[in-house]
Amino acid sequence: MKLSETLKKITPIEVRGNLEMEISGVNIDSRLIEADNLFIAVKGTQTDGHTFIAKALENGAKAVLVSEPIPAKIPENTTFIRVADTEDAVGKVATCFYGDPSRRLKLIGVTGTNGKTTIATLLYNMFRKFGYKCGLCSTVCNYIDGEALPTEHTTPDAVTLNRLLCEMADRGCQYAFMECSSHAIHQKRIGGLNFAGGIFTNLTRDHLDYHKSFENYRDAKKIFFDTLPQEAFAITNADDRNGTVMVQNTAATVKTYSTRTAADFKGRIIEESIEGMLLDIDNREVSVPFVGRFNVSNILAVYGAAVMLGHKPEEVLCVLSSLRPVNGRFEAIRSPKGYSAVIDYAHTPDALANVLSAINEIVKGKGKVITVCGAGGNRDKGKRPLMAQEAANRSDRVIITSDNPRFEEPQDIIQDMLAGLDAGQMQKVLSITDRREAIRAAAMMAQTGDVILVAGKGHEPYQDIKGVKHHFDDHEEVRAAFGLN
Repeated sequence: MKLSETLKKITPIEVRGNLEMEISGVNIDSRLIEADNLFIAVKGTQTDGHTFIAKALENGAKAVLVSEPIPAKIPENTTFIRVADTEDAVGKVATCFYGDPSRRLKLIGVTGTNGKTTIATLLYNMFRKFGYKCGLCSTVCNYIDGEALPTEHTTPDAVTLNRLLCEMADRGCQYAFMECSSHAIHQKRIGGLNFAGGIFTNLTRDHLDYHKSFENYRDAKKIFFDTLPQEAFAITNADDRNGTVMVQNTAATVKTYSTRTAADFKGRIIEESIEGMLLDIDNREVSVPFVGRFNVSNILAVYGAAVMLGHKPEEVLCVLSSLRPVNGRFEAIRSPKGYSAVIDYAHTPDALANVLSAINEIVKGKGKVITVCGAGGNRDKGKRPLMAQEAANRSDRVIITSDNPRFEEPQDIIQDMLAGLDAGQMQKVLSITDRREAIRAAAMMAQTGDVILVAGKGHEPYQDIKGVKHHFDDHEEVRAAFGLN
């Protein structure tokens, strides 16, 4: 593709060189640059791409997009383009290079603190059951019509994302469902994409290590809805106090869902057990293998999106009843001894409260609730004592343990959590640094009718310690502790 075609959505401040040269690819990582690529120098949170321009040229880059002044002398047969903000330009350039892939399929984005993975994955599974070829971009895994592609981030960088969407479209996908993290929105990784619809789940404390304040975090999410086109839809959670804030400036058609108040898509629990729920959704009954009010909200968001995408309510509910929970999201494992474990990714105070509330509604005092949880290292420290408080307030016994300590000492993280507890709460709390031993201890405490919540890691098959991912799977550990392996 000609360089000029790749740049048609941006306005350069200065150009040195030939814009009519052919480029073979676009990249923001100098290590991945190949012959005749365009290198975009982005100032990131950890590194500045401008310091890697020489490396990119050495690897074969023929064009460089910068936001700093162009050097007086540039290598022969290269082109330098300067713009005000390369971070803003990446998505627009990548979209052009890959042929505007988000306009070749219907792209639905899901944002919020909790529920993104469940909603995006259920929509992907549902529309495949409807008979469509679909793509999925999620925390757990990326998929192109059933083929799994491993993922490192909730939302990839703009170049990787456009390449992925292009491949989805080339392979005949008619829909793509994507989690949109606050980091990705703030860093403009989804810039230049055309969304057919957006879904807001909820907003609670998370990622304040990056955003610095709850208001900044909220506003990052809101940008997604502010930029939706008029022909798109925006589905928002009427039960969340930020639900109306998210869509107050959107041009899209707004719809609401709720478990408590009047809304376009309304649902309530009729019956529930550890295996699932009988729901009333818009005056129609449906049985689903999901548990908890928070999952009713997730299901309503899925239902609403499917209806907005043209499917009849009866058809949507029929498929909903056949869908299964996402890996690591409220997955129940029964012990031969009559107690159960629930594995869940809950890693924020609100998510922990939601899962524990659901478990307590099922147990109804007929058994004990034992919680095993920790908190991630090198992340928002302020949520650690809050998570411990939620666990202690909603459980009969709590074991505080290691999660992904990363580059912190596990015991330091545990102490930060314990600091949030008063003397009464401490009476029901143990700390066991080794996560395997913590899970085994919980199993030894459990009796018939009890439920053990193992929270924080969900689908992750590893522990991140000092930069190394060691194999560790909560599912495997629970089964071993239950004698099921």
